[in-house]
Parts: sequence; structure tokens; C-alpha cells
Amino acid sequence: TSPPRYHVHTQMSPPQSLFHTPTSPPQSLIHTPTSPPQYHVHTQISHQQSIVYTESTPQRSLTHSQTSPQRSLTHTESTPQRSLTHSQTSPQQSLTHTESTPQRSLTHSQTSPQQFLTHPQTSPQRSLTHPQTSPPQSVTHTEESPQRELFQVSASPSRSAGLSAGGRVSHEQFKAALQTVVNQGDPRRRLESFHKLGEGSTGIVYKATEKDTGRRVAVKMMDLRRQQRRELLFNEVVIMKDYRHQNVVEMYSSYLVEDELWVVMELLQGGSLTDIISHTRMNEEQIATVCLSVLRALCYLHSQGIIHRDIKSDSILLTLDGRIKLSDFGFCAQVSKRIPRRQSLVGTPYWMAPEVISRRPYGPEVDIWSLGIMVIEMVDGEPPYFSESPVQAMKRLRDGPPPKLKLQHQASRNLRQFLNCALLRDPLRRASAVELLTQPFLVQAGPPDCIVSLIEEWRRQQ
Repeated sequence: TSPPRYHVHTQMSPPQSLFHTPTSPPQSLIHTPTSPPQYHVHTQISHQQSIVYTESTPQRSLTHSQTSPQRSLTHTESTPQRSLTHSQTSPQQSLTHTESTPQRSLTHSQTSPQQFLTHPQTSPQRSLTHPQTSPPQSVTHTEESPQRELFQVSASPSRSAGLSAGGRVSHEQFKAALQTVVNQGDPRRRLESFHKLGEGSTGIVYKATEKDTGRRVAVKMMDLRRQQRRELLFNEVVIMKDYRHQNVVEMYSSYLVEDELWVVMELLQGGSLTDIISHTRMNEEQIATVCLSVLRALCYLHSQGIIHRDIKSDSILLTLDGRIKLSDFGFCAQVSKRIPRRQSLVGTPYWMAPEVISRRPYGPEVDIWSLGIMVIEMVDGEPPYFSESPVQAMKRLRDGPPPKLKLQHQASRNLRQFLNCALLRDPLRRASAVELLTQPFLVQAGPPDCIVSLIEEWRRQQ
């Protein structure tokens, strides 16, 4: 006899039902009377997906199609259209919290109704190098400020002049702003022999040759119109342009080509660390060698106030002679005296630090946790809880003890000690990048040559 809790609105086509209150925006699928969670369900043909939360827009990208296995809660930024349809056969899970403070809730937005993260229960696949598997993907959330800052990591505040934070900008305004940080000219006059290498979450990567020098380069092409968070493109340009280190991928130049951002960078033909992990097994000397190079890159970035926020095997690239470099700066953040901590939900679920998942203020120490997870990945062949859904893994990382190696007894004492220092739940007790460089485990790190055999084995299997 009581009135129904939900108002039902049925569309003629497609056959799925949309549930919303009379006052809710049409994109909402389910609204409760007190805390109307907003659903945007995306289905697509592509197997690449990413999720981006924004605090200034009512749209939410919250689910995966069950038919495409994913490594993480991610959605490709190259898909221009989104569907509001929902597959009635795909099981879903909601990550909800009963904690007293909304800041500790993974799914709570500071300026919007409560959100629920849902995903398929299919297990993600290990190898990211085969066509049937997905490329590196991440979960992002806008910064803790109620207003969105277009240039959130630019080390030079003057670069954001002309665009006010929090305001929506048109496509042409965004292009004009981007034009201030890129090189002038048309790279198509300088480059030739384009060959597609692969696709990432933000664009397509090609191999090309410079006409004048004959140097082979990598060119990342990103369509501005297909980016869910266009401001993240500035990270790709500004961070790689302003911060140079021997263990960081070097950017040569960047251009605006019609509606695309082209980033020309050094070509690393040794593949990614994910390729190595997926096809071979690494010994402790090789693991220590990778850790040493990554820690040197992190020491440099952290000294400049840069948090990478997406350390994982996909972000580590190799040269043919075994040198190791850090890449993928799309999700990095700048900390300073004015903003000493961050609080955004950013990263890839299986590598996320507990404080990131809990939405507690954090700093560069989140990169150390992710490095520890990457070490487990190198030893075990995959990160902890990888057979579980991303949300379940995030809940275990947030609430449980630090993950351990599957075969603890096979790891050396120095390796276990290294992991214990990196995977402390308390970020205040967690070792810094500088402190980890003094760990005995890194003494056994070898020259780049010790990585070459792994690269050759991977290339033989291609």
C-alpha cells in the first residue's frame, strides 16, 4: 500500500528501463529520494575503457561492459559517443561505505551525490601485449578543489593565464591555451614513414622518421575532441618538457595538428616492463636493476614536487640495450607549499596506495607503495589480487594488511625487507625514494646489459 520508492520511466528504444525522479537529469538511471546516485553506463565496441570522475559535471562514467575484460576501472578517451544503455545480464557490484566521514569513502564526490562504482566480475587478463587484452588503464578523479584547474600540474602558473579555473572552456579556447605550450609548425613536414605501434588510453602511438636527421621517433597523437579530461593533456606536454632525467622518457617536441595534439618523443624499442613480465621470469638482480632506475627517476620527480600517481609495469619502458625509463605522465600532480597534499582518486586499482583509495590526503609516498606492488608483479608475474575484480582488489588494499609475495620463502631476505619498507600502510612510516636507495637489496643491481636477455626473449616470442 506504500507508494513506490522509484519512479519508472520506460523508453521505447532501446528496451532497457531508465529509473529517475521527475526532477533528475535525463542521464541519471537510478535516484533515491535522499541521496540520488547518478549512473552513466557506457557500452562500446572497443576493449579499452577508462573512468573519469569530475566534481563539476553531473555525468558519471561508472560501469564496464561485461563482454570486455579489463585490467582496471578505465575507459578509452578515444570514444566520442557514449550510450546510456545497460546490459541486464552483466552482474554488478557496488563499492559502498558506512564510514562516518565522506572523505574516506571511495565513491563519495565532494560536490555531487553519492556514486557507485560497478564493474564486471570477469577476471582481467595478465598479458597486455596481445590484441585480445587491454592497454594500460587507470581510474582518475578530479582534484580536491571544488573548482577544476585546467593546468593542474603546470610548474609555471603563468601558463594558465587566460583561462580561469572552474570555468568551462570551448574547444577553440582550449586549443588556444594549448597552443601557448607547444611548438610552432607542422610536424608532417618533418616526419615520414609512419608506422602504428599501438593505442593507449588517450591516443595512438606511431613510429616515424625525421626527414633531416634520419632519427626514428615515437609520435603520440591525441584527438582533443575525444578526451574526457582535456586538461590532462597538459601533463603530457608540460611535465615531459620541463623535467628531464636519464631515467625519464625524453620529449623532443609537441605540436597542434588540426584537432590533435602530437607529442614527439624518443623511441624505446625494448618494449614495456609489462611485456617482459608477461613473457619471461625475472631474477633478483634484474628486479633490483629495474627498481634502481625507477627510484632514481622518482627521487628526481619528487624533489621537483611531482607525484607520478600511476607507477606500474606499463609505465616502465626499455631501450634495446636495457636502459630503463619512466613514462606516462598524464596523471601526475604537482605539490607545493600552497598545496602540500593531494586527495584525488587517481591511479590503477591494483597498484593504488590505501590512502588514495580512502581519499585521505597524500603525497609522493603513494608512488613508493605502487613501486612495491610493481616489485610483487615482477616476482609473481602479476600484482596482488589480480584475479579479483578491480573494486574487490581496492577494498582489500584499503582495509586489509599489506599484500605479500605468493612464495615468500623463495625471496631473499633483502628483497622481503625492501618490500616491507615500501608497503607500509602508514604513509608517514613508509620509506621515501631516497631512503629506499640505501636498501641492501639494490646492491645486487646490475648494468643495463642484464636486462637485454629479457628483451631478446620477449622479441623472439613476438
